[in-house]
Amino acid sequence: MEQIFENIDNQTLLYATGTFVLLTILYISTYFILRKLGSDPKYLVPKDAMKRVSKPLFILFLSFLLRSKSLHTLLYLNDYSFVIKKSSTLLIIFSITWLILVALKVSKNLIINNYDVGTSDNLKARKIYTQFNILERIFIVVVIVLALGAALMSFESIREIGVSLFASAGVAGIIIGFSAQKLIGSILAGIQIAFTQPIKFDDVVIVEGEWGRIEEITLTYVVIKIWDKRRLIVPTTYFIEKPFQNWTKTSADLMGTVFIHTDYRVPFDKLREELTRILSSTDLWDGKVNVLQVTDAKAQSVEIRALMSAVDSPTAWDLRVLVREKLIGFLQENYPESLPHTRLYLKDGLTTQPFQK
Repeated sequence: MEQIFENIDNQTLLYATGTFVLLTILYISTYFILRKLGSDPKYLVPKDAMKRVSKPLFILFLSFLLRSKSLHTLLYLNDYSFVIKKSSTLLIIFSITWLILVALKVSKNLIINNYDVGTSDNLKARKIYTQFNILERIFIVVVIVLALGAALMSFESIREIGVSLFASAGVAGIIIGFSAQKLIGSILAGIQIAFTQPIKFDDVVIVEGEWGRIEEITLTYVVIKIWDKRRLIVPTTYFIEKPFQNWTKTSADLMGTVFIHTDYRVPFDKLREELTRILSSTDLWDGKVNVLQVTDAKAQSVEIRALMSAVDSPTAWDLRVLVREKLIGFLQENYPESLPHTRLYLKDGLTTQPFQK
């Protein structure tokens, strides 16, 4: 060991040692700075940020250390300098890409955590959540593609092959474009949804006759959680090309309707009073809309519509079920003659009075 160090130039040893010490100091300083920022609540850096960036930072500093010419001389690796430098270049590209993706994930979580999608009035939160989830996927794809391109272009032989391939890639590009037009259309539709937002995360929608909530939005498809826990998978182009119902496009509150068919002898004022009493006695009603109207009169019955409002669609559904049950029970108990009847008239002198059947 002593013989080896005697054959090494003192300046080379000094450079190698200095490079190692400098990179070590930078890594430790960065570690403790981020750890300090994460432990102080007044800073925006999350507590787990250091845990996520420690590995890519270590790889990045190690890559710079491997590029040190003095280290190659110190370890008698000058014959392998080209391979080591190319490897360190790939490690630098890999670690920087990793750091960018980690920073993206941390920034996204930092912003999204300020919005609660679990509240009833969560329109703004769902907008932010939708945009960041779709844009995150787009950004990840772009960063990875650029990183792969940078890694490949670092090799001169591949760069020369790429130039020659570009010259004859016109026809192949057209063929690939036609074959992948549906995929490209889906991706463009996903980008359009991120900015125009015809749907958002947790929106209540009616798609293909199914009631459900938007559970996941990707660049190519949307997952809808049906009320009975099934999942409906729909391509993103569906929400650009076809009509659908969005019950929470601008707000979560919703109007609910209950239709009841009664006899002509029903007391409308009493029924209105009962509707008001039912709505006032339940927390499902938001106190905004309370209307009872006669919407149709047929030969054998009268159609009555009770209109009410609730904070969101699930609450509106429960309120409609409750009001329908209570109104029917009210008529059964107090005005049974107001329930629908079928009238039968017998001719040939037997009787001219209607019979209730």
